[in-house]
Amino acid sequence: MTVITRFAPSPTGNLHVGNIRAALHNWLWARKMGGQCLLRIDDTDTERSEERYVEAIRADLAWLGLSMAGEVRQSERFALYEARFEELRAAGRVYPCFESAQELDLKRKVLLGRGLPPVYDRGALALSADEIAAKQATGERPHWRFKLDHGAPIAWTDLVRGPQHFEPHLLSDPVIRRADGSWLYMLPSVIDDIDMGVTHVLRGEDHVSNTATQIQMFSALGGALPQFAHMALLTGSEGKLSKRLGSLGISELREAGIEALAITALLARLGTSDPVEPVTDLAPLVERFDFAHFGRAPARFSDEELATLNQKIVHLLPYEAVSDRLPAQIDARAWPVVRPNLAMIEEAAAFVPVLAGDIAPPALGEEDRAYVAQAADVVRTIDFDGDPWHALTGTLKEMTGRKGKALFLPLRLALTGMDHGPDMAALLPLIGRERVLARLGAAAAAG
Repeated sequence: MTVITRFAPSPTGNLHVGNIRAALHNWLWARKMGGQCLLRIDDTDTERSEERYVEAIRADLAWLGLSMAGEVRQSERFALYEARFEELRAAGRVYPCFESAQELDLKRKVLLGRGLPPVYDRGALALSADEIAAKQATGERPHWRFKLDHGAPIAWTDLVRGPQHFEPHLLSDPVIRRADGSWLYMLPSVIDDIDMGVTHVLRGEDHVSNTATQIQMFSALGGALPQFAHMALLTGSEGKLSKRLGSLGISELREAGIEALAITALLARLGTSDPVEPVTDLAPLVERFDFAHFGRAPARFSDEELATLNQKIVHLLPYEAVSDRLPAQIDARAWPVVRPNLAMIEEAAAFVPVLAGDIAPPALGEEDRAYVAQAADVVRTIDFDGDPWHALTGTLKEMTGRKGKALFLPLRLALTGMDHGPDMAALLPLIGRERVLARLGAAAAAG
């Protein structure tokens, strides 16, 4: 059996971290099993769906490295939905309902007031064919529900949650079509999963009750039942999914300088027993993906953890992976020197003046100005093809008796304009003798 998964976003907004986590899980499982992950654009809501969001979804997935094996759009499949709907209607598995939203809300409140579950009472099933015809003759248009079979319990073994059990009489017959003829999520999703040959549905635990009703839809349509995995939802630092987290767009993270690998490495491991670790490609995430590693506790998403992971990943990235994002002055020699001092790739630009530009001479005290002037004399005599930094500081230590901070800091300030930064032993050959002499001279002369 070829494993087929699908990621099915609605193009009514930009992807956020919760969406991407679902896409990532489906992609990782398909990739691990040598299968396919398909993109399904759930654009049945024609009023809210926008083409710009479809393009943004594709762009975000591509940036994250989640290549899809194919794409379908629900807006191009209405004829298929209509045909399968008619099959269900002929079989008596869907029925028209005429209650208004206010009437349904009142029914729910009455049931809740009696301490009963707010399950639809199937009042519409009591309507005769003549009564239905009379309502339609006066212009009333029905919405449609799928009729659940109240016989055997609905049961399946979830790949994350284990054995699941629902009594169908405790579930409302789900509305599958609005009075204006438009489709809700439930039925088209099942029709598509059957048509696309989906073998595994990986999604959040908020869909568990949907799965129970959709299992009966698969059966009614004669489709093979996929396996289901429902992951615990993401929470924020305050213990619940905040509005900020719920709307945190991938494009915003990208603009903030977060690496795609940091996002995928964090989201792949959240909610599992595996440690969150820096990676330089997606292969380790594919290899370790295992439903047995997922827990039932909410998965906590932290901006701080993402930023820390991002920094660790930046420190591992080879020059070839980032060269097109670096200033020309940060070449293959300079990148390993600068890299340990970065939290984000974009920060590399701050080191261009240090490597190849002019820096403002620091305001040193009189003794330190004399000291850097002495250092300039030493620089003229040392070999820059070897290890000039240790040659310089070793000579100065013998000449002046300075050590520790007094030995190193005035030199760092004079040569970089910073009191911390790249390893000076690696940095000095990149600056070069002429620029080193110029900077030491300027620092010595600055009043």
